Amino acid sequence: MTIKVGDKLPDAAFKVMKDGKPTDMTVSELTKGKKVALFAVPGAFTPTCSARHLPGYKEKADEFRAKGVDTIACVAVNDVFVMNAWGKDQRVGEDVVMLADGNGDFARAVGLEMDGKGFGMGGRSQRYSMMVDDGVVKSLNIEAPGKFEVSAAEYMLGQL
Repeated sequence: MTIKVGDKLPDAAFKVMKDGKPTDMTVSELTKGKKVALFAVPGAFTPTCSARHLPGYKEKADEFRAKGVDTIACVAVNDVFVMNAWGKDQRVGEDVVMLADGNGDFARAVGLEMDGKGFGMGGRSQRYSMMVDDGVVKSLNIEAPGKFEVSAAEYMLGQL
């Protein structure tokens, strides 16, 4: 079952790189008392994700903060080392928290997993964005297969 507006996010755990070491970060740690712009991509270093999706959020980080967003977070079904390398490659710095959902546990828990086996990618996350306020989904934008529209930074900013 897919998560919907008004639902509380499941308290899954991600991996993040902290002080050069893989570290757990729970959904609760990420969202407690915060307004979070969370977006998911099918994979780090993939064409649309690297050319448009992640860069859009990096470029618009100040606009998100000006609208009261505390944290911008990117999640993908990739390991923490890949997510860390991608964040460095994209120069996100402190603007975007790079969340590794290495086993796809979060994607499954929110009902937004994608079967990428036909592309040699295995289980992945669908492309989407959501605004989360203190752990509760306030908006949810799920892309149609092969599209990049409603999960873009510009679209999400227009909803704030």
